[in-house]
Amino acid sequence: MTKFNVGDSVCTRKPHACGNNKWTVLRVGADYKIQCEKCGHVVMLSSEKFRKAVKDAN
Repeated sequence: MTKFNVGDSVCTRKPHACGNNKWTVLRVGADYKIQCEKCGHVVMLSSEKFRKAVKDAN
């Protein structure tokens, strides 16, 4: 299981509405807060949904 830290850049499986799939992690814990690197939109996800949305680092 990959550990994520504040400031990490992650790629999601599906792109955001703006067409970007790169996000910056703003908060970790029971919930994850991520910000789109293109448009700046901020999203809060449960840890389960976050892990499903992010591409594997392998």
